[in-house]
Amino acid sequence: MKRRDHIETEQDPIESRRRAQGLVGPESTAWKINAEVATLLGWGPAMVMQFAHPLVAAGVADHSAFAKSTRARPGRLHGTVRAMLALTFGTHDEALHAAAGINTIHDYVQGQLPAPAGIFPAGTPYSAHDPELLRWVQATLLECLPRAYELFVGPLTAAEKDHYCQEASGAGALLGIPEGFLPASTTELHAYMAAMMASGQIAVTLTARSLARELMNPFYPRLLWPLYWPLKLATIGLLLPDIRDAYGYPWSRREEQALRIFGWLVRHTLPSLPSLIRRWPAARRAAT
Repeated sequence: MKRRDHIETEQDPIESRRRAQGLVGPESTAWKINAEVATLLGWGPAMVMQFAHPLVAAGVADHSAFAKSTRARPGRLHGTVRAMLALTFGTHDEALHAAAGINTIHDYVQGQLPAPAGIFPAGTPYSAHDPELLRWVQATLLECLPRAYELFVGPLTAAEKDHYCQEASGAGALLGIPEGFLPASTTELHAYMAAMMASGQIAVTLTARSLARELMNPFYPRLLWPLYWPLKLATIGLLLPDIRDAYGYPWSRREEQALRIFGWLVRHTLPSLPSLIRRWPAARRAAT
């Protein structure tokens, strides 16, 4: 008995290091991209792209606090970001806890499409546990967050973008996405996006338009509009062109230039900011 206890004691430090590291480590591209608060500017376009899938839009409209209460939206966004940070920077146990929380919420998100949309007839069932819908949601983040990082923080190499896709598989498995189901490179990601657009599964419904409008036009005092306008510009500008066109958002050379100027200003301001402001607390804690 004493010998077995001794062996377990010798193995504990290895297990402790593994559990303390979490799903990805400090050398990962996920740590690099997700640590920056500015990367949050990629969440808006990702959500608008998610709404463009009729089954995702129906699930959000029917079950999410985002659609039901303006006051609840900041808390909903905070919870989503907090879960993402736990999956990236948390210990193994913290990542498991975050994934379990997401899965519990998904248990209640199921229903039927109320009206035909795209290739889906009325009555098509949806579930937040559907791997196909989870893949679409994850793919929008893989598409938008690196683009937001490059625009507002700094360049990424092709290898880093591929690693970012590969690193998502760990969190995907905890959420019920089968192994090998997510795009493992930017080439696979772009091929998947193109296939989805050609499949008829992506169709901007009235529900999607309503959700996107609520996301981009929240109730704020008019005095804050000059501060909020650049965020709306980034949300529309970072959409895939086909999806932007499907929503009917105008986008001219003028808007494109304004977005580039906004990105340049943020990019050149960030280096002068302290880590306390530019990086998430979870990222700072994990780096110590």
